Amino acid sequence: MDGMNARKVLSLVGIVAIAVVFTLQFGPGSTGFGSGRGPVVPSAVAVVNGKEIPLRDFSRVYAGQLNSLRNRGVPIPESYARQSLPSQVMDQLVTRELLSQAAERHGINPSDDELRKLIHENADFHKDGQFNFEQYKRALRDYYRTTEPKYEEELRRQLAAQKMLQVVNSGAVVSDDEVRARYEKDANQAKVVFARFLPTMYAAQVPAPTPAQLEEFRKAHNDEISTYYESNRFMYQQAERAKARQILVKLAPDAAAQQKAEAKSRAEALHKEVTEGGKDFATVARERSEDPGTKASGGDLGWVERASLEPTLAEAVFALAPNGVSQPIETKLGWHVVKVEEKQAAQDKKLEEAAPEIATTLYKQQKAKELAKAAAEKALASLKGGQTLQQLFPPEKEGQPALQRFETETRPEAVETGSFTAGGESVPYLGLAPALSTAAFSAPGPQVLDQVFPLSEGFVVAQVTERVKPSDETFTQKKDELREQTRRAKQIEMTESFLKALRETGTVVENNEAIQTIVGAS
Repeated sequence: MDGMNARKVLSLVGIVAIAVVFTLQFGPGSTGFGSGRGPVVPSAVAVVNGKEIPLRDFSRVYAGQLNSLRNRGVPIPESYARQSLPSQVMDQLVTRELLSQAAERHGINPSDDELRKLIHENADFHKDGQFNFEQYKRALRDYYRTTEPKYEEELRRQLAAQKMLQVVNSGAVVSDDEVRARYEKDANQAKVVFARFLPTMYAAQVPAPTPAQLEEFRKAHNDEISTYYESNRFMYQQAERAKARQILVKLAPDAAAQQKAEAKSRAEALHKEVTEGGKDFATVARERSEDPGTKASGGDLGWVERASLEPTLAEAVFALAPNGVSQPIETKLGWHVVKVEEKQAAQDKKLEEAAPEIATTLYKQQKAKELAKAAAEKALASLKGGQTLQQLFPPEKEGQPALQRFETETRPEAVETGSFTAGGESVPYLGLAPALSTAAFSAPGPQVLDQVFPLSEGFVVAQVTERVKPSDETFTQKKDELREQTRRAKQIEMTESFLKALRETGTVVENNEAIQTIVGAS
C-alpha cells in the first residue's frame, strides 16, 4: 500500500473509532465537565442541522486530548494548541453529530445488549476489575456530570454513528479487474539515479557582458526586461536604508529613577569604549550588549528603514554618517548605542534606469542556463560511453547528496531514488517529472535514459538502475492481500464521499467565539 493510502487508512480508522473514543476517554483522571478551567458559556459550540453541540462537549474533548498529549510528554506548540487542535476537535464533533443524524434517518438503532456491552467494558465503571453498578452511577455523577438516561442516550447515538459507517463501508466490493489494475500500478517499479544541472551552479563562470553584448541583449529581450521590472518593482522603489549595529543596556518600563541613571551611565561608558577607547564595536556588542536577538552577531541589525525603528531611534540613526556612532539613545527598551556602517539613499528607479541592471541579470541567467545544459549533455555523452553518474558525480560529503540533506546544491551529484511506482508522474527527490517518469517506465531494464530532461530552471540526466515488472506469478501470490488493500481503499473513498455529502447537504454553524473562550482558558 503506498503512503497516500496508508494515510487514508489511518484517517478511516480515526473516523470509525469516533463513537467509542468519545465515550471512553472521559472518566476519572480526565478533565471532566467541572475542571475549573474557566466559566462554562451557556451556549452551543456549534449547531448541526438544528441540533446543538453543547460547549461542555467541546471543552471536555479538547481538554482531554490536550491532557493526553501532555501526560505522554509530547511537546505542544502554541500554534497547535490554539489553532490546529481546536479545529480537529470541532471537526470530530461535527462529524459524529452528522453521522448520528444520518443513522437516525436510516433507522439504525443499536440494541440494548450492544449498549450494555460497551458500558461494561469501560474501565471507568469497574471496581476490582469488574463492572460495578454503584461505581457506574458514581462516575456519571462525579466525573461525567450527567445522568444515566442522558449518558445512555448519547452513547446510543454514538454507537449508531459507528454503525452508520459500517453500513457505508459494507458496500465496498471490488472486482478482479480493480485488483489487477492496482497490482499493475504498484508492481511496476523502477529505481533511478539522476544528477541535476542547475544554472546557479554555473553562474560564477559567466563573465560580465561587454557593452556591445548588453546592448544587443537589451534589443532582443525588451519584453522580458519590462516584465522582470514589473514583477520586481519593489527592488527599484526603496526607502532610505542604513546598515547598523547596536549595543543595548536594557531597562524595565517601571524602573526607578536610580536604575535609569545607572543604565544611562553604563551606556555612556560603552559609548566611550567604542569611540575614545578605539574598541571594535561588534566585539563590545557581543561581550556587553543585553539584546538577546543581536548580541551573538555583534549587534548586527542588518539593513533597517526609518519605519522599522522607534521615532527617537530612527532620527538618531539616520542623522549619522557611515561609520558614525550615536550618543546613548533612550527608548522603551533601554539605552541604545548605535553604529551606522553603510547608508543607501531612497530610490525610485524607472524602467529605463533599471534596464541595464536587469539586462545584465537576465543575460547572466541565460548564459548560466546554457552552461548547465551543455554540462548535462556532456554528462549524458559520458554515460553513453560506459561511465556511471556515481563515478562522474559522487556526493561531496558524508556519502549523501546535498539534495537528500536538504541543503543547497552547489554542483551536480548522483542521487539514488530508491524504488517508486508507475502510479503517478513524480520522481523521488525531484517531484513532478512526467517526462522522466514516462521514460523510466518505458525502459525494459537498467539503462541510460537517452535525453536531457528540462526540469524547472535546470536540467536532469538519469539512468535506470533497476526495473521490476508485473508478472502473473507474483499477482497470484499477492492477490488476496491486494484485494484487501483495494477494498480498504474503496472504503476510504466511500466514507470520505459520504461525509462530504453530509456536510454539503447539511447546515453547520460554528460558534468560534465560544471555541476561543475554551481554548483561551486551557
